[in-house]
Amino acid sequence: MGFFERYLTLWVGLCIGAGILLGVYAPEFAKTLDSMSIDVNGAPVASIPIAICLFFMMYPIMVKIDFTEVVKAGKSIKPVSLTLIVNWAIKPFTMYGIAYLFLGVLFQQFIGTDAVDLVKLPFGLDLPVGSYYGSGTVVMHDGVKMMTVPLWRSYLAGCILLGVAPCTAMVLVWGYLAKGNPGHTLVMVAINSLVMLVLFGVIGGFLLGVGQLPVPWEALLLSISIYVALPLFAGYFSRKWIVAHKGLDWFEKKFLHILTPITIIALLLTLVLLFSFKGDVITENPLTILWIAIPLALQTLLIFSVTYIAAKWWGFSYENAVPSALIGASNHFEVAIATSVMLFGLSSGAALATVVGVLIEVPLMLALVGFCKRTKGWF
Repeated sequence: MGFFERYLTLWVGLCIGAGILLGVYAPEFAKTLDSMSIDVNGAPVASIPIAICLFFMMYPIMVKIDFTEVVKAGKSIKPVSLTLIVNWAIKPFTMYGIAYLFLGVLFQQFIGTDAVDLVKLPFGLDLPVGSYYGSGTVVMHDGVKMMTVPLWRSYLAGCILLGVAPCTAMVLVWGYLAKGNPGHTLVMVAINSLVMLVLFGVIGGFLLGVGQLPVPWEALLLSISIYVALPLFAGYFSRKWIVAHKGLDWFEKKFLHILTPITIIALLLTLVLLFSFKGDVITENPLTILWIAIPLALQTLLIFSVTYIAAKWWGFSYENAVPSALIGASNHFEVAIATSVMLFGLSSGAALATVVGVLIEVPLMLALVGFCKRTKGWF
């Protein structure tokens, strides 16, 4: 692992601190950047600085994927089937249930039963001020129609978006460290990226609706187009062109080496912006991150346990069990962050929840990697 990857948890922590300080002492800075947006009918739909940062987070991930590996998935039917079942039939719904239990029941009094969050009005929807949509109320804020929703439901929305975004990035690192089957990991990264184009919006929209949150279908489709489809196709075609003209060895040893720091720098800049908006909330209630982190951590441990045990029961080799379990446990937080910002706004509780997912994932996944290596004898 390179210098940036090795100390990613430290950089995340420092950027969170910098963002909070920025939000407290220079609150207009991030707001000015966020005002540079693409507007539709007078309402901000996508922040241009965030969109640029998130593209550079996603593109280096997508360009690493060799989609020709997908055809080899037929040789590993059981591992592929287990991973797809866990990621798309179990994980989104357990995430909703755990997050609702903790944020909406057990921790609601700590978050604030009357606390509200200001989020974007669903893209393409024009409702009069004072009307209700789901659990939200339409209000006028700085000349723009927005919605107030219960703060805990906004956090729930961020958790939902994490739950429907299976990892296709850092899982390559986790699988390598745990000495899993790299071929299976690459196949599942490719398959999950393709499946996400269809099911992310469908399942995410359904669960947001169940949680009485705005279901902006147009924005969900736009988010998938910008933050998944665009970097996916850009990565596919640029990889194909570079390999054809410069060779695979140059691509892997030179080109990817240059891209890796760009990905992490873009992630860290995004974190500074996101936390700068929540500086006052966190300083007034520093336990906010803890309330969000607990259900996210429990979800990670639950999904890992279910997949790891199922892999053993199904007779997997250790090399195939490891990537299956790690892919299910980890989240594609880049897409979750991007979607939450587009759907609900940079200053929303949903965006904060997805960023907490970044904070806990690195140390938690490293711990699970260590657990896998210690239990290799089980298989």
